[in-house]
Amino acid sequence: MLDQIRAFLSSLTGEEQSSGSDASEPDVAAVALFYHVIGADGVVDEVEAETLRRMISEEYAGSAKSAEALLKAGEEADRESVDLYAFTSVLNRSLGPEGKVHFIELLWRLAYADGHRHELEDHVVWRISDLMGVSSRDRVLARQRALKDAGLEDIDGDDDGS
Repeated sequence: MLDQIRAFLSSLTGEEQSSGSDASEPDVAAVALFYHVIGADGVVDEVEAETLRRMISEEYAGSAKSAEALLKAGEEADRESVDLYAFTSVLNRSLGPEGKVHFIELLWRLAYADGHRHELEDHVVWRISDLMGVSSRDRVLARQRALKDAGLEDIDGDDDGS
């Protein structure tokens, strides 16, 4: 319904619809959350950006062109968002329990991409996990797997981020 209203208003002003940052698409919602995590500490360095590009290519897009389009759409959706619920509700409808845990592990990989975990990134992953119904235990196990994959030691301990 909201999309119909947007389309109607766009037709009145003669504007074209947005270039595809439809946050109701699971892939766009996922990428928007990825951007939200890497931007949580206020700094998106080149290592995080490259890790995100590689992750999108491996997990979500079949070609470089579609990966770039997905990155652009996700970044735009994240910029336009006011909360995490819009994205997590899309993913909740499209992912099963194992898919949700895998998604949380991907978020942790991004959080550790720069070699450490910032407390704001930690909080965002914790909040997304909560909104997606991922248990504290599964969230911590996903974090430990991401930590191991990054070749880092867990100097922060096994707290659950709450």
